[in-house]
Order: sequence, then structure tokens, then C-alpha cells
Amino acid sequence: MTTHFISAEIDLKASPVELQQEIEGELQKRGEPLRWAVTDVDTAKQKAKVEAVVTVEAKEGDR
Repeated sequence: MTTHFISAEIDLKASPVELQQEIEGELQKRGEPLRWAVTDVDTAKQKAKVEAVVTVEAKEGDR
């Protein structure tokens, strides 16, 4: 298992629940999130910058 620091840009949503679901869905594509935080919001572009630490299972050949 390895950990990775990632950042993603997410479209702002109408509600906080929708935003959280969008963030968690995007992070799941990249691994299992350990923690994440919204670190910047661009209201003009309607984007949120998210930084996260995720874990990824090592593939058999990567060990």
C-alpha cells in the first residue's frame, strides 16, 4: 500500500451535500481517501480546489 498527495479541481454544487459527494467520488477514482480539505474556492470560475491524501493498493508486480 502506498500513499499519494493529490489535488483536484471540483465544480461547485448547489448544496454542501452535493459538493461532498462530488469530492469523495472524484477522490475514489484515485485511491482510498485518508483525508481531504477544500483549500481554495474560485467563485468566478465556480471551482473548488481540493487537496487529499489517498492510499493505493500495490499491484503484485510493484512489491
